[in-house]
Amino acid sequence: MAKTKAKTPIPPLIKRNTMYLASSQAFTGAGGQMVPTLAPLLVTQMIGSAALAGIGTSITGLSRLIIAYPIGRLTDTYGRKSGVILGLLLVGLGASITGIAAMLEYFPVFLLGILVMGLGTGAVQQLRVAATDMFPPNRRAEGLGYVLTGSLVGAMIGPVLIRTAEAISDTVDIEPIALAWFFVPFAVVISLAMVMRVRPDPKEIAANLVDYYPDYTPPEIPQMPAGKVGILYFLNHYPKLTAFVSMFCVQGNMNMMMTMTALALRRHDFSLSAISLSVAIHVMGMFGLSLPLGRLADRVGRRNVMLLGLVLASAGSWFVVATPSYTVITTGTFLVGLGWSCVNIAATALYADTTSPSERGRVIGANDTFTAAAAISMPLVGGVVVEYMGMSVLGIFGMALMVPALLFLLKLREPSPGVYEDPSEVEIASV
Repeated sequence: MAKTKAKTPIPPLIKRNTMYLASSQAFTGAGGQMVPTLAPLLVTQMIGSAALAGIGTSITGLSRLIIAYPIGRLTDTYGRKSGVILGLLLVGLGASITGIAAMLEYFPVFLLGILVMGLGTGAVQQLRVAATDMFPPNRRAEGLGYVLTGSLVGAMIGPVLIRTAEAISDTVDIEPIALAWFFVPFAVVISLAMVMRVRPDPKEIAANLVDYYPDYTPPEIPQMPAGKVGILYFLNHYPKLTAFVSMFCVQGNMNMMMTMTALALRRHDFSLSAISLSVAIHVMGMFGLSLPLGRLADRVGRRNVMLLGLVLASAGSWFVVATPSYTVITTGTFLVGLGWSCVNIAATALYADTTSPSERGRVIGANDTFTAAAAISMPLVGGVVVEYMGMSVLGIFGMALMVPALLFLLKLREPSPGVYEDPSEVEIASV
């Protein structure tokens, strides 16, 4: 068991690295806003139909599914910075390809650009591992909260880039919907500069955490030989299995509800600007409270914060479909995002609590594999539910989706934050 003070002081070097990682997350997030904002419009403009308007989001999910585990293996071998830097380069390349496709109005090249950008976005998720690497268990979720708050800043930068593209498009004779993509590489350059200034690599810090926190005593975490570490190995560990299931449920619910929120608002005759504001408020729910939620997870435990997330996501799912009120629907989108944030922060901290530094990249990769599968499948299921059963049933389905996670969490035992009973050999069949 880790022995740490109630409020472990954070060394200046760790504070500096955390600031760089949060800044990098902000500029990366700015590029990430381009796909849900511009891709549907661009696809409709290219092919003259809205039938494939959601293909950009689907390809992004597929890209993350493809790269999630391999990039985790890379960062476990060569350090967190290697995976993040590779991801940022792919984001910049993919955005440039997409911008060229928009100028040429050539759909196949657009698909290639989104695929490459999605691979980069998936790789950059290793920033979460880097954040947890640098903090002891009693401040680990808080450290993650600092970095994830950068995503909220990124959500604000994205619209600025798009508005700038609109302002200067006539001067450079490029349509705004194409020009905006070419701003992403500039954001990537800034993000790269931030990552390069992180020293030493967070994986190295994690392996020598006692050098930065003298009162810290490393917990006994069993470590398997490198060749035997894989997704099945992680699934046979009950706390990680619980976190995987919880993340699948909240990620699937969030993607499903957000896909249908625009439809719900449009059916009630709300304007596009009103829909855009609702989405922005949802993003605030996802990232705006990351820091206090991280501190809460360090104080009351990962399990309790994940349970809170299930309650919030369930309530949000019902609010989205319950009434035609814009305020109620938008409150629902905020709660869905906030519920996801609770589970995301607590689950990521749990992975770091129960995994050695040499395995953390892969466990996050395994997590992202499951969440990508949820992001691809659940919106399709939601569309079928709405088409054949109605919007109200969608809310019930969203709430029901939380039940498997609830059952797993109720059996998880966390005597104190970051400490779990029988964390090594628990058979899946006993669940």
